[in-house]
Amino acid sequence: MPLPRRLLSERNIHRVFQLSLWLKSAFASIEIAAGIAAFFITKASLLGLTLWVTRQEFAEDPHDLVANFLLHSVERLSVSAQIFAGAYLLAHGAVKLWLVIGLLRERLWFYPVSMVVFTAFIAYQMYRYTFTQSGWLLFLSGLDLVVIALTWHEYRFLRRRR
Repeated sequence: MPLPRRLLSERNIHRVFQLSLWLKSAFASIEIAAGIAAFFITKASLLGLTLWVTRQEFAEDPHDLVANFLLHSVERLSVSAQIFAGAYLLAHGAVKLWLVIGLLRERLWFYPVSMVVFTAFIAYQMYRYTFTQSGWLLFLSGLDLVVIALTWHEYRFLRRRR
């Protein structure tokens, strides 16, 4: 069943694109903050935080899958993994935020650059998926595909308009 024309109007597509960029900027800001925090938080502090966050789940079910996964992940966290995570989150968030700002300002050359970079992020997420089988990576990659499609549409629209 085809979608109504009004739903797929340029104005609505642009609104969805803008919303996706604002969401990406919020996630990028969170990544930057988490990346910075990863450099300063100790393993003991992280373990304490994890135990505090999961205490209710453990009280209800000591075998809770998510709570146990989080606890075991923190317990196995090495210093080098923590440094890598901090650097990755900081760099990934900063690059994403820089691209989003360029797209929100409608700088034409940011569109193809963003599509290439977001595609590279998807490739890396799929590479990581082969190790972790994390559904979050599939979800994030799916969202990135939608943003790439919207970016392509906006790019073509802006080039025609100019």
